[in-house]
Amino acid sequence: MSDAAIALVSDGAQARAALSPIRRQLLEHLRQPGSAASLAAVMDMPRQKLAYHLRALEAAGLVRLVETRRKRGCTERILVARADAFVLDPSLVGAPVPREVDVQDRFASDHLVRTAAEVVREVTRMRALADEHGKRLLTLTVEADVAFASPEEFDAFAAALTDAVATLARAHAPRRGARRYRLLAATHPAVADKTSPNKQ
Repeated sequence: MSDAAIALVSDGAQARAALSPIRRQLLEHLRQPGSAASLAAVMDMPRQKLAYHLRALEAAGLVRLVETRRKRGCTERILVARADAFVLDPSLVGAPVPREVDVQDRFASDHLVRTAAEVVREVTRMRALADEHGKRLLTLTVEADVAFASPEEFDAFAAALTDAVATLARAHAPRRGARRYRLLAATHPAVADKTSPNKQ
């Protein structure tokens, strides 16, 4: 089994090692231990070619050696991915660091992208630390589909949501001895073919 459910790739060399289609397939298959020979049979590719890519993934720290086995006079190296899924740190592709937002910026899509990038980076790091220490990471995700007939209706919703969040935030303001959490509320156009989380 992999070492963790999710791992953050924040190193450029690691990212380059993981991005080719073949290596992404190898990482997918190596959620369970495997070797160049066993993967060659599954992927219908030459063992020598896969061995080359596996060495690159191992050098980048994305897979690790589980054991070695003697098989027909050869040494078979059994590897496993260090995580079930790898998340690329958005900062590697130039995502800017979130800054303090003013009233107008909160409606800007680039601010949403910056904030989402920070969420990806920080939550993935905290998840890895929690897994390492055998602890649960408390998070909450709420999703809903909404619709607006006009910009004015959207503005009214934004104002109501802002007021509701502000009221909740005041009731749970940071205080000594309490663990701080970050609350993010975001609205963006829905993808046309994505199944609504409200539909079962």
